[in-house]
Amino acid sequence: MVAVKRGTPGGTRTRSRRFPVLTRDTARPEGGGRAMSGEHAAPYRQWPLLAVCVGVLVGLLVTIGQFRAGTLIIAAALLAGAGMRWWLPEVGMLAVRSRYTDVVTYGVLGVAIALLAMMAQPGPWITIPFLGRAVHFSVG
Repeated sequence: MVAVKRGTPGGTRTRSRRFPVLTRDTARPEGGGRAMSGEHAAPYRQWPLLAVCVGVLVGLLVTIGQFRAGTLIIAAALLAGAGMRWWLPEVGMLAVRSRYTDVVTYGVLGVAIALLAMMAQPGPWITIPFLGRAVHFSVG
């Protein structure tokens, strides 16, 4: 929304700080700017997203040999993404929504994958007693 200053010659235009009544575009997420200046190549400017993607890729490759270790690496990459989203002011394309939504989403997914990895058979590291009854009730 553009407001016109009254009483100035030529009607100098300034931007209003109020939100428009009708939005026609989506707002950039908080922290969605470049992580590095424009003089660097694109992968370097998006290093937080690249770091999370590389971590997930390494986890997927490790999963081929060791399921539990690979899924824990994936969970660690997502939790690292949540940490970067929380502490860094600019994270590039790692910012999808608001900071709070991104941190909660990355964090919940990372914790859920880590818990599922630790409960995987054979020889689970942790057991949740009510989970067996819940699965038995829902399946059979």
